[in-house]
Amino acid sequence: MEEVMEATPSAPTHTQPRWIRLLRGPLRQPDYVLTRWLFLRAIGLIYLIAFASLASQITGLIGIDGISPVATYLHEVLSTLGSQAYWRLPSLVWLNSSDTFLVFLCGAGVVLALLVIFDVLTLPALALLWVLYLSIVYAGQNFLSYQWDILLLEVGSLAIFLAPLRPLPGWLRQGTPSRIVIWLFRLLLFRLVLESGIVKLASGDPTWRNLTATTYHYWTQPLPSPLAWYMNLLPLPFHQGEVLFTFFIELVVPFLIFGPRRLRFAAAGLIILQQTLILLTGNYTFFNFLTISLCLLLLDDAFLKPLLPRQLTGRFSAVIPALIPQWRQVISVALAVLIGVLSIAQIGDQFFGGVPLLSDFAQTFSPLLLVNGYGLFATMTTSRPEIIVEGSNDGQSWLPYEFKYKAGDPHRALAWVEPFQPRLDWQMWFVALEGSPEVEGWFPTFMQRLLQGSPDVLALLDKNPFPDKPPKYVRAELYDYHFTDAAERAATGDVWVRQRTGAFYPQVSLSDFSQGLPGGTH
Repeated sequence: MEEVMEATPSAPTHTQPRWIRLLRGPLRQPDYVLTRWLFLRAIGLIYLIAFASLASQITGLIGIDGISPVATYLHEVLSTLGSQAYWRLPSLVWLNSSDTFLVFLCGAGVVLALLVIFDVLTLPALALLWVLYLSIVYAGQNFLSYQWDILLLEVGSLAIFLAPLRPLPGWLRQGTPSRIVIWLFRLLLFRLVLESGIVKLASGDPTWRNLTATTYHYWTQPLPSPLAWYMNLLPLPFHQGEVLFTFFIELVVPFLIFGPRRLRFAAAGLIILQQTLILLTGNYTFFNFLTISLCLLLLDDAFLKPLLPRQLTGRFSAVIPALIPQWRQVISVALAVLIGVLSIAQIGDQFFGGVPLLSDFAQTFSPLLLVNGYGLFATMTTSRPEIIVEGSNDGQSWLPYEFKYKAGDPHRALAWVEPFQPRLDWQMWFVALEGSPEVEGWFPTFMQRLLQGSPDVLALLDKNPFPDKPPKYVRAELYDYHFTDAAERAATGDVWVRQRTGAFYPQVSLSDFSQGLPGGTH
């Protein structure tokens, strides 16, 4: 049974100044047994979301008939790097790159995540989840190159060292969570939030500096939510206030993480508030939920108990938990030294051009993605190019392929998709911003798969205008999109207004690919 030690006074309250007592609250040594229990269940749920989301997409993205076949990719990497490839890209997919094995990895991830959620074999399950997700991230290439993917790996690696040793709920007494590991999580949250603010200033982007960034954000972000259209209608002073609030959260609040108890609580509340506002107005898969989960470790059992149902907290009694084994304390110290060094090296590389010796040392561990750089929206996009993919049987009459969630039909309503991530839709947003299909090597192969009628790839789309047989030709046109205003939406019902700006990818047929003209997999 989960147990928690009641907080006990650590010093007479009259010996402390009033302002210190106010910030710290009752002087006590906080416990984190309940906190850890909640946090690990949250991480299990996020792993479940990540693997379940991938299970329905992975063969279409990187399967043998997918957009970017992993078998081809690994062969190219091995040809370039030789035996170093196995360390530079640590992945179980080196053992087997078949579609069956890719689906098996996702299925195994779902099962292991359920074990964590139900607190069964939590420590080994977390270790295996990290190995599986690292494998899939490297196999996924562009489609798994997002900051939340590497953040989940960094959180997942630390979670292994936070997990209790007992195999089942109620078996053995609960070991006290390592304070060292908890502070490593806080350091991660500090870096995640602070770096997000620093990159906005360091980029020199004028929209952040003149406080107009969110006048563009709601309609240029990859997958706006229904609420985003309404937020975009708000006046300029409101948006300027949003930017100031963002800078306050990302440049000031992180330092409260290392402050007294009540300041840590304030930091958690403010960061959770920001993440909630983001998830309400945009679809950023499990990123917001993962960041909110990290905030749990700024709280302690005494704070959480009154907020939770008695059915849950009743499982936690006042019996003193088992002490941390000495060997585990040694591991925690060693982990802290490693993470500290890697963090210094990462910050140095990201903002100061590198740190002598430390950068070389960090490079040795870089394939494991233990410490990473973060910073979303360093520069704000101020336009929204969108690619419309079309097919035709005569080269004259063209029908559009409709994606599941990205902007397409101007009349189609916006949707809440989070925590699911339609990874092809996301990549289409990026390739449109780049302005050239050559930047994203997968795009020609995507066009080829449409001509071949690949079932796995077509399953990633919402509407296939050629259900009986593939078209003879495909092409991609580029449009400029913008939210409609209130009058336009009232008159037409449209969410978007768009204007064609030119061709993105030329008209091609399968014979063109066989000749090797536009690219693709042969």
